[in-house]
Amino acid sequence: MEQRLQKICSQISPLDEAAMAKARERQAQLAKPPGSLGRLEDLSIQLAGITSKVHNKIEKKHLLVFAADNGVVAEGVSSAPQSVTLMQTINLTRHKTGASTLCKHLGCGITVCDVGVNADIKDPKVLNRKIAYGTQNIAGGPAMTREQAMQAIMTGIELAKNTDADVLGIGEMGIGNTTTSSAVLSVLLDADVDAVTGRGGGITDDSFRKKKEVIKTAIEVNQPDKNDVIDVLSKVGGFDIAAMCGAFLGAAATHRPVVIDGFISAVAALCAYKLCPNSVHYFIPSHASYEIGYKLAMDAMDLQPLFLLGMRLGEGSGCPLAFEILDAACAIINDMATFDQAGIDDGYLDEIRQGDKFTVEGAK
Repeated sequence: MEQRLQKICSQISPLDEAAMAKARERQAQLAKPPGSLGRLEDLSIQLAGITSKVHNKIEKKHLLVFAADNGVVAEGVSSAPQSVTLMQTINLTRHKTGASTLCKHLGCGITVCDVGVNADIKDPKVLNRKIAYGTQNIAGGPAMTREQAMQAIMTGIELAKNTDADVLGIGEMGIGNTTTSSAVLSVLLDADVDAVTGRGGGITDDSFRKKKEVIKTAIEVNQPDKNDVIDVLSKVGGFDIAAMCGAFLGAAATHRPVVIDGFISAVAALCAYKLCPNSVHYFIPSHASYEIGYKLAMDAMDLQPLFLLGMRLGEGSGCPLAFEILDAACAIINDMATFDQAGIDDGYLDEIRQGDKFTVEGAK
């Protein structure tokens, strides 16, 4: 499986610079002050690099949600019982959770994939790719075997590759997965546990202290190799994070944009980036997560979120919103009038176009 993974990573190329240059040229012709539509312009150029087309459409939008349980909940690191994973996995298919409600409202498809829920799910709307009934408790040993980690990654890759969509979003469902995500992030960035660990869905001060102690113990017990992403995932990660990592790679390998949700999704994206640096060019962050480790993950990939709404739900809830921003970016480059079409002589911009004539020094 690791050879297959290497082959897939080799298919992930840098962005098409020629297409991006044409997109920049098109943006410069549109009837507006240079750069005045900010990130919408940047996104249209990035999309051109991803698809090798200047004019793109975001018509089919799809969220992939990977669900799994985490044995570390036995340590009391979460306020929610493990049974919530099962119930919300099913509710996601019924458009009754935050993310799935947004998908329904905004016309996005959603696939909910069970890669490790600690229960048998009989609902046919939940895709069964169960690897095991939850991971082991990372405070006492590895979360899973290396082979299971690879199975999860390949599951994510295949699901992403086989999902018909113009853009994909990557979400999760699994009680305890902010703990595993913080552990993975701490190892990969060689960062202090206190600097990457937040309160997840909300926990008491005592539980928060316990959560950080458990992560430190897990790293000490398992000694994951920060230079080996698969080793890190297998020792202190989760089936959901590993599958999400694979989904990011699968989207990039098929030359499609893929949206990062919040903290857990960002950690999975970081894993994909560490496995294949070129994949980061296909990533589009949605919202700035409330979790403190999120910014470290973004900084490590040199990415900036699109919006700040104080969100911390997870599930992929930021992805449907980001899809709409991508759609708007496409509308601008496709449908906005050029200076010629608008009957405007743009000669007045010649001097302004020579460098940055918009930023006020000292302004915040």
